[in-house]
Amino acid sequence: MMAKLDRDGVGIHYEIHGKGPTILLSHGYSSTSRMWDGQVAALKDRYQVIVWDMRGHGESDYPADQSRYSEALTVGDMLALLDKAGAKEAIVAGLSLGGYMSLAFHASHPERVRSLMLFDTGPGFKKDEARAKWNETAHKRAETFDAKGLAALNTSDEVKLTRHRDATGLAGAARGMLAQQNDRVIQSLDKVAVPTLVLVGANDTNFLAATDYMAAKIKGSTKVVIPDAGHAANLHQPALFNQAVESFLARLPTG
Repeated sequence: MMAKLDRDGVGIHYEIHGKGPTILLSHGYSSTSRMWDGQVAALKDRYQVIVWDMRGHGESDYPADQSRYSEALTVGDMLALLDKAGAKEAIVAGLSLGGYMSLAFHASHPERVRSLMLFDTGPGFKKDEARAKWNETAHKRAETFDAKGLAALNTSDEVKLTRHRDATGLAGAARGMLAQQNDRVIQSLDKVAVPTLVLVGANDTNFLAATDYMAAKIKGSTKVVIPDAGHAANLHQPALFNQAVESFLARLPTG
């Protein structure tokens, strides 16, 4: 099923596949739900899999107002998707920005999270200087999208699959969702009490330290390194990625 969710006038594209326990998969910045096609195919026989396009991305709306892009609104979109799917709780999962938003969702709505799967991602920054540097990069990306349009898209594998109508939404999302306001998410890691998979591609050098940090801070987490895979671990090594995910899911307590 493909549909649009109306979030206060902003249309959010989503798809629900299959039946069973709910998995919510969130894509990375400047990617779309299409990056999960291989996981949907592998999981939909046993799970209800929700994929969606974040605001400013893919088939969702690209609001002109910058204030319509934020971490809080994105977390709200995720909550609305679970409500729409009738899921009291879900396995909340995502790659890169989608993984960060999954942690942000858990920090706001822990009672809705049965388990977390964090792929090729990081929890943000404790130090203001490090966050400021990250945000500077995010704002530069926005400026490049403003200047060059979709020609500014990078050619990483999870981005190559995507179709955006124009670059205005990606610029808005860079400023409002990729840029981070505070250290709330990284400070929430030691409160995570649900089973958590922390997975990274062995060649995803920008996220190896963050992966170790999250695995150390989240009690009882499972860490997996996928060999010969970069940032889009699910696309570089789909069989190994799906195997890691399915083996983690098989061990989740039922009920």
